[in-house]
Amino acid sequence: MNQPSPHPRGRAGRLRPAGPALLAVAVAASLALVSCSTDDNGGGSPSTTRPGTPDTASFSGAPPSALKSKAASAVASARASLSAAASSASAAASAFEASVSAEVARANKAAQTELKKVDGQGNATSEVAITGKPRSATGGLLAVLVTITNKTNKTASYAVRVDFLDSAGKVVETRYVGAEDLAPGDQAQPLAISRKPAEPVLTPRLTKAQRY
Repeated sequence: MNQPSPHPRGRAGRLRPAGPALLAVAVAASLALVSCSTDDNGGGSPSTTRPGTPDTASFSGAPPSALKSKAASAVASARASLSAAASSASAAASAFEASVSAEVARANKAAQTELKKVDGQGNATSEVAITGKPRSATGGLLAVLVTITNKTNKTASYAVRVDFLDSAGKVVETRYVGAEDLAPGDQAQPLAISRKPAEPVLTPRLTKAQRY
């Protein structure tokens, strides 16, 4: 008695080919594997950024606003410092001029009046000498110490003219100082103060000195 075969074959004795449904499942699985291997960034296209390379899309090309703010602050601070220094120098100059007494100012005015009568250099240039004072001691002003010495044996008054010249030798300012009732052998040291700016530099010159 013949036993049935455990593996039925077709009429020609071969295995039956896989059905259409099984083939479709295999294709779908293959496509799913390809999609998983390429969809790394969720956008459907592979990423081309190399490890350690910055994302240049995030660069704006403009300097940080914090740096601009610091630069502006530094410029403002420098300008404020210069302004404060100028104000301080001006205040020092004013204080120095104010230290000259009213009596000295009156004597200087008298000297100017007296020298209007004098032709030439006057009769007392040998009794007068001038010395510049450091600007650090005068609030930045150009000041000349005029030393007047009565070399006679009588009490006398003196009138002195000091000119301030530029580099070309031109007189740009004139100041008058004086000393009244100076006893024999005594000295007076009034100041001739220029009110011109520090630049250009001026040179003081003793122009006239009259004893009267």
